[in-house]
Amino acid sequence: MSIFEQLESEVRSYCRSFPTVFEKAKGYKLWDREGREYIDFFAGAGALNYGHNNSRMKEKLIEYLSSDGVIHSLDMATSAKESFLRRFHDVILKPRNLEYKVMFPGPTGTNTVESALKLARKVTGRDTVVSFTRAFHGMTLGSLAVTGNAFKRKGAGIPLTHSVSLPYDQYDEHVDSLTLLERYLEDKGSGMDLPAAVILETVQGEGGINVASSEWLKQVEQICRRHGVLLIVDDVQAGCGRTGTYFSFEPAGIKPDIVCLSKSLSGYGLPFAITLIRPDLDEWGPGEHNGTFRGHNLAFVAATEALNFWETDDFAKEIQRKGEKVRTNLERIAEKHSSQNGEVRGRGLMLGISFPQEGFAEEVCKEAFKRGLIMETAGPDSEVAKLLPPLTIDDEGLEKGLSILDESVEAASRSLL
Repeated sequence: MSIFEQLESEVRSYCRSFPTVFEKAKGYKLWDREGREYIDFFAGAGALNYGHNNSRMKEKLIEYLSSDGVIHSLDMATSAKESFLRRFHDVILKPRNLEYKVMFPGPTGTNTVESALKLARKVTGRDTVVSFTRAFHGMTLGSLAVTGNAFKRKGAGIPLTHSVSLPYDQYDEHVDSLTLLERYLEDKGSGMDLPAAVILETVQGEGGINVASSEWLKQVEQICRRHGVLLIVDDVQAGCGRTGTYFSFEPAGIKPDIVCLSKSLSGYGLPFAITLIRPDLDEWGPGEHNGTFRGHNLAFVAATEALNFWETDDFAKEIQRKGEKVRTNLERIAEKHSSQNGEVRGRGLMLGISFPQEGFAEEVCKEAFKRGLIMETAGPDSEVAKLLPPLTIDDEGLEKGLSILDESVEAASRSLL
Protein backbone atom coordinates (compact mmCIF):
# COMPACT_ATOMS: atom_id res chain seq x y z
CA MET A 1 0.00 0.00 0.00
CA SER A 2 3.06 2.28 0.15
CA ILE A 3 2.52 3.81 -3.31
CA PHE A 4 -0.90 5.04 -2.26
CA GLU A 5 0.46 6.50 0.96
CA GLN A 6 3.25 8.20 -0.96
CA LEU A 7 1.36 9.61 -3.94
CA GLU A 8 -2.36 9.74 -3.16
CA SER A 9 -4.04 12.52 -1.18
CA GLU A 10 -4.77 12.12 2.51
CA VAL A 11 -8.46 12.40 1.60
CA ARG A 12 -8.53 8.73 0.59
CA SER A 13 -10.81 6.74 2.87
CA TYR A 14 -12.05 3.32 1.74
CA CYS A 15 -8.54 2.04 1.05
CA ARG A 16 -7.76 2.70 4.72
CA SER A 17 -10.66 0.46 5.75
CA PHE A 18 -9.76 -2.24 3.23
CA PRO A 19 -5.94 -2.15 3.08
CA THR A 20 -5.19 -4.44 0.17
CA VAL A 21 -4.80 -4.11 -3.59
CA PHE A 22 -7.87 -5.55 -5.33
CA GLU A 23 -7.38 -7.09 -8.73
CA LYS A 24 -10.47 -9.05 -9.79
CA ALA A 25 -14.20 -9.07 -9.10
CA LYS A 26 -17.18 -11.18 -10.12
CA GLY A 27 -20.68 -11.36 -8.72
CA TYR A 28 -20.53 -10.92 -4.95
CA LYS A 29 -16.81 -11.68 -4.68
CA LEU A 30 -13.54 -9.74 -4.88
CA TRP A 31 -9.96 -11.04 -5.06
CA ASP A 32 -6.83 -9.15 -4.09
CA ARG A 33 -3.36 -9.28 -5.63
CA GLU A 34 -2.40 -12.24 -3.42
CA GLY A 35 -5.47 -14.18 -4.61
CA ARG A 36 -7.37 -13.86 -1.34
CA GLU A 37 -11.15 -14.02 -1.76
CA TYR A 38 -13.59 -11.58 -0.15
CA ILE A 39 -17.36 -11.60 0.10
CA ASP A 40 -18.68 -8.14 -0.77
CA PHE A 41 -21.33 -6.75 1.58
CA PHE A 42 -20.39 -3.22 0.46
CA ALA A 43 -21.22 -3.31 -3.27
CA GLY A 44 -19.51 -0.05 -4.12
CA ALA A 45 -21.50 1.81 -1.43
CA GLY A 46 -24.62 0.65 -3.24
CA ALA A 47 -23.39 1.26 -6.80
CA LEU A 48 -23.20 -2.47 -7.61
CA ASN A 49 -26.69 -3.77 -6.91
CA TYR A 50 -26.30 -6.34 -9.71
CA GLY A 51 -22.86 -7.45 -8.56
CA HIS A 52 -19.43 -7.10 -10.13
CA ASN A 53 -19.03 -7.64 -13.87
CA ASN A 54 -22.53 -8.88 -14.57
CA SER A 55 -22.11 -11.21 -17.56
CA ARG A 56 -25.07 -9.94 -19.60
CA MET A 57 -24.12 -6.31 -19.15
CA LYS A 58 -20.48 -7.02 -19.91
CA GLU A 59 -21.48 -8.76 -23.15
CA LYS A 60 -23.54 -5.75 -24.22
CA LEU A 61 -20.71 -3.36 -23.36
CA ILE A 62 -18.14 -5.39 -25.33
CA GLU A 63 -20.52 -5.58 -28.27
CA TYR A 64 -21.04 -1.81 -28.20
CA LEU A 65 -17.31 -1.10 -27.94
CA SER A 66 -16.52 -3.55 -30.75
CA SER A 67 -18.99 -1.80 -33.06
CA ASP A 68 -17.35 1.60 -32.44
CA GLY A 69 -20.48 2.90 -30.76
CA VAL A 70 -20.37 6.54 -29.61
CA ILE A 71 -18.85 6.78 -26.13
CA HIS A 72 -18.93 10.49 -25.35
CA SER A 73 -21.69 12.70 -26.70
CA LEU A 74 -22.48 15.48 -24.19
CA ASP A 75 -26.29 15.58 -24.46
CA MET A 76 -26.51 14.82 -28.17
CA ALA A 77 -28.99 12.21 -29.33
CA THR A 78 -27.52 8.71 -29.67
CA SER A 79 -29.02 5.30 -30.23
CA ALA A 80 -27.81 4.20 -26.79
CA LYS A 81 -29.60 7.08 -25.08
CA GLU A 82 -32.74 6.44 -27.13
CA SER A 83 -32.80 2.78 -26.09
CA PHE A 84 -32.37 3.66 -22.43
CA LEU A 85 -35.13 6.29 -22.44
CA ARG A 86 -37.60 3.95 -24.15
CA ARG A 87 -36.85 1.03 -21.85
CA PHE A 88 -36.86 3.14 -18.68
CA HIS A 89 -40.26 4.53 -19.62
CA ASP A 90 -41.74 1.17 -20.59
CA VAL A 91 -40.29 -0.98 -17.79
CA ILE A 92 -40.10 1.43 -14.83
CA LEU A 93 -42.29 4.52 -15.22
CA LYS A 94 -45.34 3.34 -17.16
CA PRO A 95 -46.15 0.25 -15.04
CA ARG A 96 -46.01 2.43 -11.91
CA ASN A 97 -48.20 5.17 -13.41
CA LEU A 98 -45.39 7.67 -13.00
CA GLU A 99 -45.05 10.53 -15.45
CA TYR A 100 -41.65 12.19 -15.37
CA LYS A 101 -39.33 13.93 -17.78
CA VAL A 102 -35.79 12.52 -17.60
CA MET A 103 -32.91 14.93 -17.08
CA PHE A 104 -29.25 13.92 -17.42
CA PRO A 105 -27.54 16.29 -14.95
CA GLY A 106 -24.04 14.82 -14.76
CA PRO A 107 -22.70 11.42 -13.77
CA THR A 108 -22.88 11.33 -9.96
CA GLY A 109 -25.34 11.39 -7.09
CA THR A 110 -24.47 14.90 -5.98
CA ASN A 111 -25.03 16.11 -9.59
CA THR A 112 -28.63 14.94 -9.56
CA VAL A 113 -29.25 16.47 -6.13
CA GLU A 114 -27.75 19.81 -7.21
CA SER A 115 -29.97 19.88 -10.29
CA ALA A 116 -33.05 19.07 -8.21
CA LEU A 117 -32.33 21.87 -5.74
CA LYS A 118 -31.59 24.34 -8.52
CA LEU A 119 -34.78 23.49 -10.41
CA ALA A 120 -36.96 23.67 -7.29
CA ARG A 121 -35.65 27.17 -6.57
CA LYS A 122 -36.04 28.25 -10.19
CA VAL A 123 -39.65 27.01 -10.48
CA THR A 124 -40.89 28.35 -7.15
CA GLY A 125 -38.81 31.52 -6.97
CA ARG A 126 -38.01 30.62 -3.37
CA ASP A 127 -34.65 29.91 -1.70
CA THR A 128 -35.10 27.71 1.36
CA VAL A 129 -35.00 23.92 1.26
CA VAL A 130 -36.08 21.79 4.22
CA SER A 131 -33.96 18.72 4.94
CA PHE A 132 -33.73 16.35 7.89
CA THR A 133 -31.32 15.35 10.62
CA ARG A 134 -28.66 12.79 9.63
CA ALA A 135 -29.43 13.26 5.94
CA PHE A 136 -26.69 12.73 3.38
CA HIS A 137 -27.21 14.18 -0.10
CA GLY A 138 -23.71 14.66 -1.51
CA MET A 139 -20.41 16.49 -1.23
CA THR A 140 -20.84 19.58 -3.42
CA LEU A 141 -21.97 22.83 -1.81
CA GLY A 142 -25.70 22.69 -2.49
CA SER A 143 -25.90 19.03 -1.48
CA LEU A 144 -23.80 19.65 1.62
CA ALA A 145 -26.16 22.44 2.69
CA VAL A 146 -28.93 19.83 3.06
CA THR A 147 -26.62 17.19 4.60
CA GLY A 148 -26.54 16.68 8.35
CA ASN A 149 -23.07 15.25 8.97
CA ALA A 150 -20.95 17.88 10.76
CA PHE A 151 -17.62 16.47 9.55
CA LYS A 152 -18.72 16.53 5.91
CA ARG A 153 -20.23 20.02 6.25
CA LYS A 154 -17.05 21.40 7.77
CA GLY A 155 -15.15 20.41 4.64
CA ALA A 156 -17.11 22.99 2.63
CA GLY A 157 -14.96 25.79 4.05
CA ILE A 158 -17.75 28.36 3.71
CA PRO A 159 -21.17 28.88 5.33
CA LEU A 160 -23.83 26.51 4.02
CA THR A 161 -27.03 28.46 3.66
CA HIS A 162 -30.64 28.50 2.42
CA SER A 163 -31.57 25.29 4.21
CA VAL A 164 -33.44 24.34 7.38
CA SER A 165 -32.96 20.98 9.11
CA LEU A 166 -35.80 19.32 11.03
CA PRO A 167 -35.93 16.02 12.94
CA TYR A 168 -36.27 12.91 10.77
CA ASP A 169 -38.90 10.31 11.55
CA GLN A 170 -38.26 8.78 15.03
CA TYR A 171 -35.23 11.04 15.56
CA ASP A 172 -36.64 12.11 18.93
CA GLU A 173 -39.71 10.50 20.47
CA HIS A 174 -40.60 13.79 22.14
CA VAL A 175 -40.62 15.84 18.92
CA ASP A 176 -43.28 15.57 16.21
CA SER A 177 -41.29 17.10 13.38
CA LEU A 178 -44.12 17.25 10.86
CA THR A 179 -46.55 18.97 13.19
CA LEU A 180 -43.73 21.42 13.85
CA LEU A 181 -43.10 21.86 10.12
CA GLU A 182 -46.74 22.57 9.35
CA ARG A 183 -47.01 25.00 12.26
CA TYR A 184 -43.91 26.81 10.97
CA LEU A 185 -45.45 27.06 7.51
CA GLU A 186 -48.75 28.37 8.83
CA ASP A 187 -47.30 30.89 11.29
CA LYS A 188 -46.02 34.10 9.69
CA GLY A 189 -44.04 34.71 12.83
CA SER A 190 -42.16 31.40 12.75
CA GLY A 191 -39.09 32.85 11.08
CA MET A 192 -39.16 30.23 8.34
CA ASP A 193 -39.68 31.50 4.81
CA LEU A 194 -41.96 29.34 2.68
CA PRO A 195 -39.51 26.78 1.29
CA ALA A 196 -39.01 25.84 -2.32
CA ALA A 197 -38.80 22.16 -1.48
CA VAL A 198 -38.46 19.41 1.07
CA ILE A 199 -35.74 16.85 0.33
CA LEU A 200 -35.51 13.46 2.02
CA GLU A 201 -34.28 9.88 1.83
CA THR A 202 -36.92 7.26 2.66
CA VAL A 203 -34.11 5.20 4.20
CA GLN A 204 -31.09 7.19 5.32
CA GLY A 205 -28.03 5.20 4.30
CA GLU A 206 -24.97 7.17 5.41
CA GLY A 207 -27.00 8.63 8.27
CA GLY A 208 -27.32 5.25 10.00
CA ILE A 209 -29.91 3.08 8.15
CA ASN A 210 -32.81 5.11 9.51
CA VAL A 211 -36.15 4.06 8.03
CA ALA A 212 -39.05 6.48 7.63
CA SER A 213 -42.50 4.96 8.03
CA SER A 214 -44.99 5.06 5.16
CA GLU A 215 -47.31 7.13 7.35
CA TRP A 216 -44.60 9.74 7.93
CA LEU A 217 -43.76 9.92 4.23
CA LYS A 218 -47.42 10.33 3.30
CA GLN A 219 -47.75 13.14 5.83
CA VAL A 220 -44.71 14.91 4.37
CA GLU A 221 -46.27 14.69 0.92
CA GLN A 222 -49.60 16.03 2.17
CA ILE A 223 -47.93 19.00 3.88
CA CYS A 224 -46.01 19.80 0.69
CA ARG A 225 -49.18 19.66 -1.39
CA ARG A 226 -51.12 21.91 1.00
CA HIS A 227 -48.45 24.59 0.97
CA GLY A 228 -47.23 24.44 -2.63
CA VAL A 229 -43.84 23.07 -1.64
CA LEU A 230 -42.05 20.61 -3.93
CA LEU A 231 -41.15 17.15 -2.64
CA ILE A 232 -37.73 15.79 -3.68
CA VAL A 233 -36.86 12.16 -2.91
CA ASP A 234 -33.16 11.36 -3.00
CA ASP A 235 -33.15 7.72 -4.12
CA VAL A 236 -29.46 7.66 -4.99
CA GLN A 237 -28.64 4.83 -2.55
CA ALA A 238 -32.06 3.50 -1.54
CA GLY A 239 -33.35 3.29 -5.12
CA CYS A 240 -32.77 0.86 -8.00
CA GLY A 241 -34.18 -2.00 -5.94
CA ARG A 242 -32.05 -1.67 -2.80
CA THR A 243 -35.04 -1.58 -0.43
CA GLY A 244 -37.06 -4.23 -2.30
CA THR A 245 -38.90 -2.12 -4.88
CA TYR A 246 -37.34 -0.18 -7.74
CA PHE A 247 -38.11 3.15 -6.10
CA SER A 248 -37.85 3.16 -2.32
CA PHE A 249 -40.97 5.33 -2.00
CA GLU A 250 -43.32 2.86 -3.73
CA PRO A 251 -44.62 1.15 -0.54
CA ALA A 252 -45.69 4.54 0.83
CA GLY A 253 -47.77 5.25 -2.27
CA ILE A 254 -46.36 8.76 -2.68
CA LYS A 255 -45.42 10.52 -5.92
CA PRO A 256 -42.52 12.93 -5.47
CA ASP A 257 -42.26 15.99 -7.70
CA ILE A 258 -38.56 15.29 -8.33
CA VAL A 259 -36.59 12.05 -7.90
CA CYS A 260 -32.79 11.71 -7.79
CA LEU A 261 -31.21 8.46 -9.04
CA SER A 262 -27.60 7.40 -9.46
CA LYS A 263 -25.28 4.72 -7.95
CA SER A 264 -26.73 1.44 -9.32
CA LEU A 265 -28.62 3.09 -12.15
CA SER A 266 -25.98 2.09 -14.70
CA GLY A 267 -26.02 -1.46 -13.39
CA TYR A 268 -22.30 -1.93 -13.86
CA GLY A 269 -20.72 0.62 -11.57
CA LEU A 270 -20.32 3.15 -14.37
CA PRO A 271 -20.94 6.81 -13.45
CA PHE A 272 -24.55 7.68 -14.29
CA ALA A 273 -27.30 9.82 -12.77
CA ILE A 274 -30.71 11.08 -13.78
CA THR A 275 -33.16 13.54 -12.30
CA LEU A 276 -36.84 12.71 -12.78
CA ILE A 277 -38.99 15.82 -13.09
CA ARG A 278 -42.75 16.26 -13.01
CA PRO A 279 -43.42 17.44 -16.60
CA ASP A 280 -44.97 20.80 -15.70
CA LEU A 281 -41.87 21.66 -13.65
CA ASP A 282 -39.50 21.22 -16.59
CA GLU A 283 -38.82 24.94 -17.01
CA TRP A 284 -35.14 24.67 -17.93
CA GLY A 285 -33.79 26.74 -20.76
CA PRO A 286 -31.55 24.80 -23.18
CA GLY A 287 -28.14 24.41 -21.55
CA GLU A 288 -29.20 26.19 -18.35
CA HIS A 289 -27.82 23.23 -16.45
CA ASN A 290 -25.28 21.12 -18.29
CA GLY A 291 -22.13 19.05 -17.94
CA THR A 292 -19.47 17.46 -20.12
CA PHE A 293 -20.22 13.89 -19.06
CA ARG A 294 -24.00 13.81 -19.29
CA GLY A 295 -23.83 11.59 -22.37
CA HIS A 296 -22.07 8.51 -20.95
CA ASN A 297 -23.19 6.00 -23.57
CA LEU A 298 -21.55 2.97 -21.96
CA ALA A 299 -23.69 3.70 -18.90
CA PHE A 300 -26.78 3.92 -21.13
CA VAL A 301 -25.96 0.50 -22.59
CA ALA A 302 -25.44 -1.20 -19.24
CA ALA A 303 -28.44 0.55 -17.65
CA THR A 304 -30.72 -0.58 -20.48
CA GLU A 305 -29.63 -4.18 -19.94
CA ALA A 306 -30.09 -3.84 -16.17
CA LEU A 307 -33.76 -2.99 -16.70
CA ASN A 308 -34.35 -6.60 -17.76
CA PHE A 309 -34.29 -7.48 -14.07
CA TRP A 310 -37.44 -5.39 -13.64
CA GLU A 311 -39.66 -6.72 -16.43
CA THR A 312 -41.60 -8.79 -13.87
CA ASP A 313 -42.04 -8.71 -10.09
CA ASP A 314 -39.83 -11.76 -9.59
CA PHE A 315 -36.63 -9.87 -8.87
CA ALA A 316 -38.32 -7.56 -6.35
CA LYS A 317 -39.83 -10.56 -4.57
CA GLU A 318 -36.41 -12.20 -4.37
CA ILE A 319 -34.88 -9.06 -2.87
CA GLN A 320 -37.62 -8.98 -0.26
CA ARG A 321 -37.14 -12.68 0.52
CA LYS A 322 -33.39 -12.26 0.92
CA GLY A 323 -33.94 -9.15 3.00
CA GLU A 324 -36.11 -11.07 5.44
CA LYS A 325 -33.50 -13.82 5.60
CA VAL A 326 -30.76 -11.31 6.41
CA ARG A 327 -32.92 -9.49 8.97
CA THR A 328 -33.71 -12.76 10.76
CA ASN A 329 -30.01 -13.58 10.94
CA LEU A 330 -29.08 -10.09 12.12
CA GLU A 331 -31.67 -10.31 14.89
CA ARG A 332 -30.21 -13.68 15.87
CA ILE A 333 -26.70 -12.18 15.96
CA ALA A 334 -27.90 -9.21 18.01
CA GLU A 335 -29.65 -11.53 20.47
CA LYS A 336 -26.63 -13.86 20.69
CA HIS A 337 -24.43 -10.88 21.59
CA SER A 338 -27.07 -9.16 23.69
CA SER A 339 -24.48 -7.51 25.93
CA GLN A 340 -23.69 -5.17 23.01
CA ASN A 341 -27.32 -3.94 22.83
CA GLY A 342 -27.38 -4.13 19.04
CA GLU A 343 -30.41 -2.77 17.20
CA VAL A 344 -31.29 -4.13 13.74
CA ARG A 345 -32.32 -1.47 11.23
CA GLY A 346 -33.26 -1.22 7.58
CA ARG A 347 -35.48 -2.42 4.78
CA GLY A 348 -34.97 -4.83 1.87
CA LEU A 349 -31.25 -5.46 1.45
CA MET A 350 -30.30 -2.13 3.03
CA LEU A 351 -29.72 -3.29 6.58
CA GLY A 352 -27.44 -2.89 9.57
CA ILE A 353 -26.91 -3.33 13.29
CA SER A 354 -26.48 -0.23 15.44
CA PHE A 355 -24.19 -0.63 18.46
CA PRO A 356 -24.17 2.02 21.21
CA GLN A 357 -20.59 1.36 22.37
CA GLU A 358 -18.21 3.86 20.79
CA GLY A 359 -15.98 2.27 18.16
CA PHE A 360 -17.66 -1.14 18.32
CA ALA A 361 -19.17 -1.13 14.80
CA GLU A 362 -15.82 -0.01 13.39
CA GLU A 363 -14.10 -2.89 15.19
CA VAL A 364 -16.70 -5.32 13.78
CA CYS A 365 -15.93 -4.17 10.24
CA LYS A 366 -12.18 -4.47 10.84
CA GLU A 367 -12.61 -8.02 12.12
CA ALA A 368 -14.85 -8.83 9.17
CA PHE A 369 -12.22 -7.66 6.69
CA LYS A 370 -9.61 -9.88 8.38
CA ARG A 371 -11.97 -12.82 7.79
CA GLY A 372 -12.75 -12.00 4.16
CA LEU A 373 -15.91 -9.91 4.41
CA ILE A 374 -16.12 -6.33 3.14
CA MET A 375 -18.59 -4.03 4.86
CA GLU A 376 -18.62 -0.46 6.14
CA THR A 377 -20.04 1.60 8.96
CA ALA A 378 -22.71 4.28 8.82
CA GLY A 379 -24.17 6.90 11.14
CA PRO A 380 -22.82 10.18 12.54
CA ASP A 381 -20.58 8.29 14.97
CA SER A 382 -19.94 5.27 12.72
CA GLU A 383 -22.14 3.33 15.11
CA VAL A 384 -23.87 1.10 12.53
CA ALA A 385 -22.34 -1.99 10.91
CA LYS A 386 -23.95 -1.63 7.49
CA LEU A 387 -24.83 -4.38 4.99
CA LEU A 388 -25.29 -3.63 1.28
CA PRO A 389 -24.74 -6.98 -0.47
CA PRO A 390 -25.40 -7.17 -4.22
CA LEU A 391 -29.09 -7.81 -4.82
CA THR A 392 -28.12 -10.77 -7.01
CA ILE A 393 -26.20 -12.58 -4.26
CA ASP A 394 -27.29 -16.19 -3.71
CA ASP A 395 -28.27 -17.74 -0.39
CA GLU A 396 -24.89 -19.45 -0.04
CA GLY A 397 -23.10 -16.10 -0.29
CA LEU A 398 -25.45 -14.50 2.21
CA GLU A 399 -24.99 -17.33 4.69
CA LYS A 400 -21.19 -17.25 4.40
CA GLY A 401 -21.10 -13.51 4.88
CA LEU A 402 -23.50 -13.58 7.82
CA SER A 403 -21.45 -16.33 9.45
CA ILE A 404 -18.34 -14.15 9.17
CA LEU A 405 -20.27 -11.21 10.59
CA ASP A 406 -21.29 -13.33 13.58
CA GLU A 407 -17.65 -14.30 14.17
CA SER A 408 -16.61 -10.67 13.80
CA VAL A 409 -19.08 -9.41 16.42
CA GLU A 410 -17.75 -12.10 18.76
CA ALA A 411 -14.14 -11.06 18.07
CA ALA A 412 -14.94 -7.36 18.53
CA SER A 413 -16.63 -8.14 21.83
CA ARG A 414 -13.47 -9.83 23.08
CA SER A 415 -11.08 -7.16 21.82
CA LEU A 416 -13.00 -4.29 23.42
CA LEU A 417 -13.48 -5.92 26.82
